[in-house]
Amino acid sequence: MVVDAVRAVPEVREVPSPSAPPRGVVVRVLATGLCRSDWHAWAGHDDDIVFPHVPGHELAGVVVEVGAGVARWRVGDRVTVPFVCGCGRCSWCLAGDAQVCPDQQQPGFTHWGSFAEEVVLHAADTNLVALPAGVEPATAAALGCRFATAYRALVGRARVQADEWVTVVGAGGVGLSAVMIARAQGARVLVVDRHPEALVLATEVGAEHTLLADGTDVPARVAELTGGGSHVSVDAVGSEQTCADAILSLRRRGRHVQVGLLPPVDGHPRVPMARVIGWELDLLGSHGMAAVDYPAMLELIERGALRPDLLVERTIGLEEAARLLPVFDSAPVAGITVVAPG
Repeated sequence: MVVDAVRAVPEVREVPSPSAPPRGVVVRVLATGLCRSDWHAWAGHDDDIVFPHVPGHELAGVVVEVGAGVARWRVGDRVTVPFVCGCGRCSWCLAGDAQVCPDQQQPGFTHWGSFAEEVVLHAADTNLVALPAGVEPATAAALGCRFATAYRALVGRARVQADEWVTVVGAGGVGLSAVMIARAQGARVLVVDRHPEALVLATEVGAEHTLLADGTDVPARVAELTGGGSHVSVDAVGSEQTCADAILSLRRRGRHVQVGLLPPVDGHPRVPMARVIGWELDLLGSHGMAAVDYPAMLELIERGALRPDLLVERTIGLEEAARLLPVFDSAPVAGITVVAPG
Protein backbone atom coordinates (compact mmCIF):
# COMPACT_ATOMS: atom_id res chain seq x y z
CA MET A 1 0.00 0.00 0.00
CA VAL A 2 1.70 3.20 -1.20
CA VAL A 3 0.83 6.76 -0.16
CA ASP A 4 2.29 9.19 -2.70
CA ALA A 5 1.79 12.44 -0.73
CA VAL A 6 0.29 13.78 2.51
CA ARG A 7 -3.40 12.78 2.60
CA ALA A 8 -3.21 11.18 -0.85
CA VAL A 9 -5.48 8.25 -1.61
CA PRO A 10 -3.53 5.07 -0.72
CA GLU A 11 -2.90 2.75 -3.66
CA VAL A 12 -2.10 -0.95 -3.67
CA ARG A 13 0.51 -1.63 -6.35
CA GLU A 14 3.66 -3.63 -7.12
CA VAL A 15 7.00 -2.22 -5.88
CA PRO A 16 10.54 -3.67 -6.01
CA SER A 17 11.38 -6.34 -3.44
CA PRO A 18 13.58 -5.11 -0.57
CA SER A 19 17.05 -6.40 0.32
CA ALA A 20 18.41 -7.05 3.80
CA PRO A 21 20.78 -4.28 4.98
CA PRO A 22 23.88 -5.01 7.09
CA ARG A 23 22.75 -6.15 10.60
CA GLY A 24 19.15 -6.28 9.32
CA VAL A 25 16.66 -8.74 7.85
CA VAL A 26 13.77 -8.95 5.43
CA VAL A 27 10.56 -10.37 6.92
CA ARG A 28 7.62 -11.79 4.99
CA VAL A 29 4.62 -10.15 6.62
CA LEU A 30 1.94 -12.57 7.81
CA ALA A 31 -0.11 -9.99 9.71
CA THR A 32 0.13 -6.27 10.44
CA GLY A 33 -2.00 -3.98 12.56
CA LEU A 34 -3.89 -0.92 11.29
CA CYS A 35 -3.42 1.73 13.95
CA ARG A 36 -4.29 5.38 14.62
CA SER A 37 -0.56 6.12 14.41
CA ASP A 38 -0.70 5.03 10.75
CA TRP A 39 -3.44 7.60 10.22
CA HIS A 40 -1.24 10.29 11.81
CA ALA A 41 1.50 9.39 9.31
CA TRP A 42 -0.95 9.55 6.38
CA ALA A 43 -2.28 12.92 7.63
CA GLY A 44 1.19 14.49 7.67
CA HIS A 45 1.67 14.78 11.43
CA ASP A 46 5.17 13.26 11.25
CA ASP A 47 7.81 15.48 9.63
CA ASP A 48 10.26 12.59 9.14
CA ILE A 49 8.18 10.76 6.53
CA VAL A 50 9.38 10.95 2.93
CA PHE A 51 6.79 10.33 0.22
CA PRO A 52 6.00 8.10 -1.61
CA HIS A 53 5.66 5.99 1.50
CA VAL A 54 4.46 2.58 2.68
CA PRO A 55 2.88 2.74 6.18
CA GLY A 56 2.57 -0.06 8.73
CA HIS A 57 4.49 -0.59 11.97
CA GLU A 58 2.88 -3.48 13.90
CA LEU A 59 3.77 -6.82 12.39
CA ALA A 60 4.51 -10.49 12.67
CA GLY A 61 6.09 -12.65 10.04
CA VAL A 62 8.86 -14.97 8.92
CA VAL A 63 12.48 -14.05 8.22
CA VAL A 64 13.21 -14.58 4.50
CA GLU A 65 16.62 -12.89 4.17
CA VAL A 66 19.40 -12.21 6.67
CA GLY A 67 21.94 -9.41 6.23
CA ALA A 68 25.64 -9.46 7.03
CA GLY A 69 26.48 -9.26 10.72
CA VAL A 70 23.25 -10.81 12.05
CA ALA A 71 24.06 -13.50 14.64
CA ARG A 72 20.79 -14.51 16.32
CA TRP A 73 18.34 -15.03 13.44
CA ARG A 74 17.94 -17.43 10.53
CA VAL A 75 15.68 -17.73 7.51
CA GLY A 76 12.41 -19.33 8.63
CA ASP A 77 12.31 -17.82 12.14
CA ARG A 78 8.87 -16.56 13.22
CA VAL A 79 9.28 -13.07 14.68
CA THR A 80 7.64 -9.88 15.77
CA VAL A 81 9.26 -6.53 16.54
CA PRO A 82 8.62 -3.38 18.58
CA PHE A 83 7.55 -0.40 16.50
CA VAL A 84 10.63 1.46 17.80
CA CYS A 85 13.76 -0.31 16.61
CA GLY A 86 16.91 0.81 18.42
CA CYS A 87 20.34 1.09 16.80
CA GLY A 88 21.77 -1.51 19.20
CA ARG A 89 24.94 0.49 19.80
CA CYS A 90 24.12 3.63 21.79
CA SER A 91 24.10 3.90 25.59
CA TRP A 92 20.29 3.77 25.73
CA CYS A 93 20.13 0.54 23.70
CA LEU A 94 22.93 -1.03 25.72
CA ALA A 95 21.00 -0.15 28.90
CA GLY A 96 17.86 -1.87 27.58
CA ASP A 97 16.01 1.34 26.64
CA ALA A 98 15.92 0.97 22.86
CA GLN A 99 12.47 2.60 22.83
CA VAL A 100 14.16 6.00 23.31
CA CYS A 101 17.18 5.38 21.07
CA PRO A 102 18.23 8.67 19.42
CA ASP A 103 19.11 6.78 16.21
CA GLN A 104 15.98 4.64 16.16
CA GLN A 105 14.26 3.25 13.10
CA GLN A 106 10.49 2.85 12.89
CA PRO A 107 8.99 0.75 10.10
CA GLY A 108 6.18 2.72 8.52
CA PHE A 109 7.69 6.03 9.60
CA THR A 110 11.45 6.34 9.10
CA HIS A 111 11.35 3.79 6.27
CA TRP A 112 8.82 1.74 4.34
CA GLY A 113 6.65 -0.34 6.61
CA SER A 114 4.59 -3.49 6.83
CA PHE A 115 1.54 -2.73 4.68
CA ALA A 116 3.33 -4.90 2.15
CA GLU A 117 4.27 -8.51 1.51
CA GLU A 118 7.83 -7.89 2.79
CA VAL A 119 9.45 -5.37 5.14
CA VAL A 120 13.02 -4.49 6.12
CA LEU A 121 13.91 -4.47 9.83
CA HIS A 122 17.14 -2.95 11.12
CA ALA A 123 19.53 -4.02 13.93
CA ALA A 124 17.88 -7.44 14.05
CA ASP A 125 19.88 -8.79 16.98
CA THR A 126 18.61 -5.91 19.13
CA ASN A 127 15.03 -5.65 17.96
CA LEU A 128 13.56 -8.94 16.81
CA VAL A 129 11.47 -11.04 19.20
CA ALA A 130 10.87 -14.75 18.65
CA LEU A 131 7.21 -15.72 18.49
CA PRO A 132 6.24 -18.54 20.86
CA ALA A 133 4.59 -21.45 19.09
CA GLY A 134 1.23 -20.74 20.70
CA VAL A 135 1.00 -17.11 19.60
CA GLU A 136 -0.68 -16.63 16.22
CA PRO A 137 0.58 -13.96 13.78
CA ALA A 138 -2.64 -11.91 14.04
CA THR A 139 -2.25 -11.79 17.83
CA ALA A 140 1.43 -10.90 17.58
CA ALA A 141 0.64 -8.09 15.14
CA ALA A 142 -1.32 -6.42 17.94
CA LEU A 143 1.69 -6.46 20.28
CA GLY A 144 4.25 -4.23 18.57
CA CYS A 145 2.56 -0.91 19.17
CA ARG A 146 -0.72 -1.07 21.02
CA PHE A 147 -0.48 -3.97 23.47
CA ALA A 148 3.24 -3.56 24.22
CA THR A 149 2.82 0.20 24.57
CA ALA A 150 -0.06 -0.25 27.00
CA TYR A 151 1.93 -2.86 28.95
CA ARG A 152 4.92 -0.57 29.39
CA ALA A 153 2.67 2.44 30.10
CA LEU A 154 0.97 0.72 33.02
CA VAL A 155 3.58 -1.73 34.30
CA GLY A 156 6.84 0.03 33.46
CA ARG A 157 5.90 3.71 33.66
CA ALA A 158 2.87 4.17 35.95
CA ARG A 159 3.71 1.03 37.98
CA VAL A 160 0.03 0.44 38.61
CA GLN A 161 -0.80 -1.42 41.83
CA ALA A 162 -3.59 -3.73 42.90
CA ASP A 163 -6.81 -1.94 43.94
CA GLU A 164 -5.81 1.36 42.35
CA TRP A 165 -8.29 3.08 40.06
CA VAL A 166 -7.19 3.47 36.44
CA THR A 167 -9.07 5.73 34.03
CA VAL A 168 -8.52 4.89 30.36
CA VAL A 169 -9.64 7.50 27.84
CA GLY A 170 -10.19 5.83 24.50
CA ALA A 171 -11.28 2.22 23.95
CA GLY A 172 -9.42 1.49 20.75
CA GLY A 173 -6.58 -0.98 20.52
CA VAL A 174 -4.31 0.74 23.05
CA GLY A 175 -7.15 1.52 25.44
CA LEU A 176 -8.61 -1.98 25.44
CA SER A 177 -5.12 -3.40 25.91
CA ALA A 178 -4.69 -1.07 28.88
CA VAL A 179 -7.95 -2.31 30.39
CA MET A 180 -6.87 -5.93 30.14
CA ILE A 181 -3.39 -5.24 31.51
CA ALA A 182 -4.64 -3.09 34.41
CA ARG A 183 -7.09 -5.81 35.43
CA ALA A 184 -4.32 -8.41 35.27
CA GLN A 185 -2.41 -6.23 37.76
CA GLY A 186 -5.41 -6.20 40.10
CA ALA A 187 -6.47 -2.60 39.40
CA ARG A 188 -10.02 -1.30 38.96
CA VAL A 189 -10.73 0.30 35.59
CA LEU A 190 -13.01 3.02 34.26
CA VAL A 191 -13.14 3.62 30.49
CA VAL A 192 -14.23 6.69 28.52
CA ASP A 193 -15.07 6.59 24.81
CA ARG A 194 -17.41 8.24 22.31
CA HIS A 195 -18.56 4.94 20.74
CA PRO A 196 -21.06 2.78 22.68
CA GLU A 197 -19.88 -0.43 20.97
CA ALA A 198 -16.31 0.22 22.14
CA LEU A 199 -17.56 0.60 25.71
CA VAL A 200 -19.35 -2.74 25.46
CA LEU A 201 -16.07 -4.40 24.50
CA ALA A 202 -14.28 -2.53 27.31
CA THR A 203 -16.72 -4.03 29.80
CA GLU A 204 -16.16 -7.50 28.34
CA VAL A 205 -12.38 -7.26 28.89
CA GLY A 206 -12.64 -5.97 32.47
CA ALA A 207 -13.82 -2.36 32.81
CA GLU A 208 -15.81 -1.82 36.02
CA HIS A 209 -17.37 1.46 34.81
CA THR A 210 -17.76 3.06 31.39
CA LEU A 211 -18.57 6.64 30.40
CA LEU A 212 -19.90 7.76 27.03
CA ALA A 213 -18.11 10.95 25.97
CA ASP A 214 -21.22 12.73 24.74
CA GLY A 215 -20.84 16.10 26.47
CA THR A 216 -20.55 14.55 29.92
CA ASP A 217 -18.26 16.28 32.43
CA VAL A 218 -15.79 13.39 32.39
CA PRO A 219 -13.55 14.46 35.32
CA ALA A 220 -16.56 15.09 37.57
CA ARG A 221 -18.10 11.72 36.79
CA VAL A 222 -14.77 9.94 37.30
CA ALA A 223 -14.36 11.62 40.69
CA GLU A 224 -17.87 10.52 41.65
CA LEU A 225 -17.42 6.91 40.54
CA THR A 226 -13.94 6.44 42.01
CA GLY A 227 -14.34 8.30 45.29
CA GLY A 228 -12.18 11.30 44.45
CA GLY A 229 -10.47 10.53 41.16
CA SER A 230 -8.26 7.83 39.69
CA HIS A 231 -4.75 6.99 40.82
CA VAL A 232 -3.63 6.50 37.22
CA SER A 233 -4.96 7.88 33.94
CA VAL A 234 -4.11 6.94 30.38
CA ASP A 235 -4.87 9.03 27.29
CA ALA A 236 -5.01 6.37 24.61
CA VAL A 237 -6.42 8.71 21.94
CA GLY A 238 -4.20 11.76 21.65
CA SER A 239 -6.16 15.02 21.50
CA GLU A 240 -6.22 18.17 23.56
CA GLN A 241 -9.61 17.20 25.01
CA THR A 242 -8.78 13.58 25.85
CA CYS A 243 -5.45 14.56 27.41
CA ALA A 244 -7.12 17.20 29.59
CA ASP A 245 -9.97 14.88 30.60
CA ALA A 246 -7.47 12.19 31.62
CA ILE A 247 -5.33 14.56 33.69
CA LEU A 248 -8.29 16.26 35.35
CA SER A 249 -9.71 12.82 36.25
CA LEU A 250 -6.79 12.14 38.61
CA ARG A 251 -6.84 12.45 42.37
CA ARG A 252 -4.09 14.40 44.11
CA ARG A 253 -0.60 12.88 43.60
CA GLY A 254 -1.95 10.82 40.69
CA ARG A 255 0.01 9.60 37.65
CA HIS A 256 -0.93 10.33 34.05
CA VAL A 257 0.53 8.38 31.12
CA GLN A 258 0.33 9.98 27.68
CA VAL A 259 0.26 7.28 25.01
CA GLY A 260 -1.85 8.78 22.21
CA LEU A 261 0.09 11.05 19.86
CA LEU A 262 -0.88 14.69 20.24
CA PRO A 263 -1.03 16.71 17.01
CA PRO A 264 -0.06 20.37 17.63
CA VAL A 265 -2.75 22.92 18.44
CA ASP A 266 -1.61 26.55 17.96
CA GLY A 267 1.99 25.32 18.03
CA HIS A 268 1.63 22.94 20.98
CA PRO A 269 -1.28 21.10 22.64
CA ARG A 270 -2.56 22.85 25.75
CA VAL A 271 -2.22 20.82 28.97
CA PRO A 272 -3.84 21.78 32.35
CA MET A 273 -0.50 22.47 34.04
CA ALA A 274 -2.06 24.45 36.91
CA ARG A 275 -3.69 21.21 38.11
CA VAL A 276 -0.44 19.30 37.54
CA ILE A 277 1.45 21.72 39.79
CA GLY A 278 -1.20 22.25 42.45
CA TRP A 279 -2.00 18.57 42.91
CA GLU A 280 1.57 17.31 42.35
CA LEU A 281 0.58 15.07 39.47
CA ASP A 282 3.15 13.02 37.59
CA LEU A 283 3.04 13.26 33.79
CA LEU A 284 4.67 10.26 32.11
CA GLY A 285 5.38 9.69 28.46
CA SER A 286 5.37 6.15 27.10
CA HIS A 287 6.87 5.32 23.71
CA GLY A 288 6.49 1.67 22.92
CA MET A 289 8.52 -1.05 24.63
CA ALA A 290 12.00 -2.43 23.93
CA ALA A 291 12.44 -6.02 22.76
CA VAL A 292 14.31 -6.92 25.96
CA ASP A 293 11.10 -6.26 27.93
CA TYR A 294 8.92 -8.59 25.83
CA PRO A 295 9.61 -11.89 27.67
CA ALA A 296 7.60 -10.95 30.80
CA MET A 297 4.62 -9.90 28.67
CA LEU A 298 4.86 -12.97 26.42
CA GLU A 299 4.98 -15.23 29.47
CA LEU A 300 1.68 -13.78 30.70
CA ILE A 301 0.18 -14.27 27.23
CA GLU A 302 1.38 -17.88 26.99
CA ARG A 303 -0.22 -18.82 30.29
CA GLY A 304 -3.46 -17.01 29.46
CA ALA A 305 -3.23 -14.20 32.03
CA LEU A 306 -3.32 -11.73 29.12
CA ARG A 307 -5.45 -12.37 26.02
CA PRO A 308 -4.56 -9.92 23.22
CA ASP A 309 -6.20 -12.32 20.76
CA LEU A 310 -9.58 -11.27 22.19
CA LEU A 311 -8.92 -7.71 21.03
CA VAL A 312 -8.54 -8.61 17.34
CA GLU A 313 -11.86 -7.48 15.94
CA ARG A 314 -11.34 -8.31 12.27
CA THR A 315 -8.77 -9.23 9.61
CA ILE A 316 -8.85 -7.46 6.24
CA GLY A 317 -6.79 -7.31 3.04
CA LEU A 318 -4.61 -4.49 1.72
CA GLU A 319 -7.30 -3.12 -0.59
CA GLU A 320 -9.77 -2.68 2.25
CA ALA A 321 -7.02 -1.25 4.45
CA ALA A 322 -6.28 1.34 1.76
CA ARG A 323 -9.92 2.43 1.84
CA LEU A 324 -10.04 2.51 5.64
CA LEU A 325 -6.78 4.34 6.41
CA PRO A 326 -7.90 7.89 5.45
CA VAL A 327 -10.96 7.69 7.73
CA PHE A 328 -9.44 5.64 10.51
CA ASP A 329 -9.42 8.58 12.96
CA SER A 330 -13.24 8.63 12.90
CA ALA A 331 -14.15 5.05 11.95
CA PRO A 332 -16.30 3.37 14.64
CA VAL A 333 -14.03 0.34 15.04
CA ALA A 334 -14.05 -1.51 18.34
CA GLY A 335 -10.92 -3.53 18.94
CA ILE A 336 -7.90 -4.10 16.70
CA THR A 337 -7.99 -4.35 12.92
CA VAL A 338 -5.35 -6.66 11.43
CA VAL A 339 -4.24 -6.63 7.79
CA ALA A 340 -3.13 -9.81 6.00
CA PRO A 341 -1.04 -8.55 3.04
CA GLY A 342 -0.75 -11.88 1.20
